[in-house]
Amino acid sequence: MTAKYLWVLGSAIIFVLGTLHLFYTFFTNKFSSKNESLIDEMKKSYPRLTRQTTMWKAWMGFNASHSSGAIFIGAINCYLAVKQFEWLQADAFYMPFNILTIGFYVWLAKKYWFKIPFAGIAACFVCYLLSYLLK
Repeated sequence: MTAKYLWVLGSAIIFVLGTLHLFYTFFTNKFSSKNESLIDEMKKSYPRLTRQTTMWKAWMGFNASHSSGAIFIGAINCYLAVKQFEWLQADAFYMPFNILTIGFYVWLAKKYWFKIPFAGIAACFVCYLLSYLLK
């Protein structure tokens, strides 16, 4: 039973982080640069790949899709842990793949982000890993 609760807890952590990230993206300026001229330049600049978007729109889109991915990972893992934990434990692919994915997020958070998402994602990783080891 502890393994199940750890998986749910890890899923809740990533879900909350994704939800906060989405809220911050659209309803605050927390992910905006303090340099207003940079924001203006991002709104006028486009990537080499295409002129169909601007760097600002790509930035906003990245943040929104990143958020929705974290929300999805948290929601689907929580749902499966509550409804189908026996299957989750028995499947040789699903749990290890999630652990590897969250492990990659830990690496990204350590290398590119800041301490709050790093701590949250690391906690999720520990919950998932312990859940897997307890099965």
